[in-house]
Amino acid sequence: MLKLHDLRFRYTAADPWAVDEVSFELRRGEVLGLLGPNGAGKTTLMALISGLRRPQQGEIRRAPEVAARGGFALVPQDHAFYPMLTCRENLEFFAGVLGLGGSTRRERVDAAIAVAGLGAVARQRASQCSGGLKRRLNLAIGLVGDPQLLLLDEPTVGVDPQSRAFLLETVRNLRTRGKTVVYTSHYMEEVQAVSDRVAIMDHGRLLCCGALDAVLAESNPRLLVRPAGPLAGPVRAALIAGWGLEPGGGDGGWLSFAVPAGRPVEAVLAELRNQGVSVIRFVYGNNNLEDVFLKLTHRSLRD
Repeated sequence: MLKLHDLRFRYTAADPWAVDEVSFELRRGEVLGLLGPNGAGKTTLMALISGLRRPQQGEIRRAPEVAARGGFALVPQDHAFYPMLTCRENLEFFAGVLGLGGSTRRERVDAAIAVAGLGAVARQRASQCSGGLKRRLNLAIGLVGDPQLLLLDEPTVGVDPQSRAFLLETVRNLRTRGKTVVYTSHYMEEVQAVSDRVAIMDHGRLLCCGALDAVLAESNPRLLVRPAGPLAGPVRAALIAGWGLEPGGGDGGWLSFAVPAGRPVEAVLAELRNQGVSVIRFVYGNNNLEDVFLKLTHRSLRD
């Protein structure tokens, strides 16, 4: 559906590259979660994909159904509708911009209203809608052309939990209908909930891009174990010497094991049982997305 090859863009010749040698591909029905700190280049990249800006180097290839009129849509961070018009009037206007008329326009407007859950407020002025409804109207306008590729730039900023849950479920439903989505957000749990693949950017470059499970997998997995009580001294010494228990801490809390290559984690748990250690809980091998993000982009504040 979309292929980017070595994209580069900067705003002036004196500026650093806002997008620097970015390459990835998107297939039909995939949701790509695009993450990065403030100023990482996410919004610039979305502008390049949508054609609002042209890359100074590199190439963008779009599938024919994406390149066709109405084949993709950008839903920006800011509200992109006319506040004095009703929700339906906004949708009819943007459908007209796409060249839709007659019964096709009515069908597309009705479908967008249904998908975004705007039926009860379709004749309400956009300016009178709540923050959550305005976000849903933004999304509905993006959907009115029935695009194959949807670019969602921070679609849940400032909404209540119910509206956020509705919007995330809508994205999941779009994926089941074969739509391809690029989803940017600062909410890690959102991206983790809806994405098949994840890309993390910083300073214009991709730090990682791959399947969600692969991105979350630890490169050097640790087995974290919470025992029912403190370890006896000889037990601790045996686990340090032969089973990868990391020295220091752990009594009454979490034990951290560096599992040796080729040794299944089940063997470590079996040894704990053999040593008489009662395990309350264990976690192995996965980060959450925030862990990965902070490891790659570091913890310094960004303006």
